[in-house]
Amino acid sequence: MVVDDAKCRGKTRLFFAPLAERPQARVRREARARRICETCALLEECRDYARRHREHGFWGGESEEEREAALVRGEARTLA
Repeated sequence: MVVDDAKCRGKTRLFFAPLAERPQARVRREARARRICETCALLEECRDYARRHREHGFWGGESEEEREAALVRGEARTLA
C-alpha cells in the first residue's frame, strides 16, 4: 500500500471521531469519509489492513462496528 496515494491523506479529522461526538454528527462525518473511500484505489488494501490490525476510526469504507461485524461473519482475509 502506498500511503501517499490514499485519498484520505491529510483528512484525519474526517476519519477519526472527536471526543464526545454526537451520534448525528458521527453519521454525517462517516458518510463524508465513505464517499472519499469509495473513490480511492487503496480501498480494499486499507480495509484489509484495518480488519487485520483491529484499527480504530474509519478505514477502507468501514466504521469500527462494520469491521467487527465482518470479522464475526468471517469476512476478514487471513494474512500472515
